[in-house]
Amino acid sequence: MFTGVGLMPHGNPVLDPPDEETRRLADVLRKIGEEFKETNAYVLISPHNARMSDHLGVVLAENLVSWLPFEGKELPGEWKTDRELAEKIYKAEKEVGMPVVDLNFASLRGEYSRWPLSWGELIPLNFLDKKPLVLITPSRGVPRGALVKFGEVLGDVIESDERRIALIISADHGHAHDKNGPYGLREESETYDRLIMELINENRLEELLKIPEGLVRNALVDSYWQMLIMLGAMRKAEFKLKDSAYACPTYFGMAGALWVRKV
Repeated sequence: MFTGVGLMPHGNPVLDPPDEETRRLADVLRKIGEEFKETNAYVLISPHNARMSDHLGVVLAENLVSWLPFEGKELPGEWKTDRELAEKIYKAEKEVGMPVVDLNFASLRGEYSRWPLSWGELIPLNFLDKKPLVLITPSRGVPRGALVKFGEVLGDVIESDERRIALIISADHGHAHDKNGPYGLREESETYDRLIMELINENRLEELLKIPEGLVRNALVDSYWQMLIMLGAMRKAEFKLKDSAYACPTYFGMAGALWVRKV
């Protein structure tokens, strides 16, 4: 059963918040973790794992291992793939013609079937109880409609499972909020981030599909594609927004949002 959705950033500041806005954001992330304590598994969509130009990936490797921190912030640990759920997702997506590949390394199963985790997964996982999970990697080269369709199929698979499963979307937003940052200052980053929070807080997620391509590109975002998958998945059940927050303590914007299934 599809129990809820957590939109979670993957920036280091949420681990040690430098200001009140970021502390508020970290509080929302802790609420996500608390809400999903009773789930049996997560599906985690992260933009900082395997990068493919025109395919999405479903990781089948059994052991997920901390490997690549951001700016030296180590978050060690090891997680297990929910292999049965991962195979169901991969097969369902493949059957309807989605551009999807299955990902593994070294060995098909067992101790040597291993896959690295980056900050894109480790920071959200830091706020969640350790559960089996399925790691999915989006692609910016897949058309919008296909990403939404991928999410719809994903939502069907999650909903058909007898267990309680939560969807976790790892996402940061505009990356050009600071003239001294690595990407400089672009007004589109502020415009995009403000719009995303409006769509979240006003229950207008369907309007994600209307965001101009130029705005997505010029805002230097790291969220749009996985949020389209989220949109498709959320069409498969009714959810209500329980909490949300936004912070931008450095050059990139971060948002957290918790949706729970309507009773």
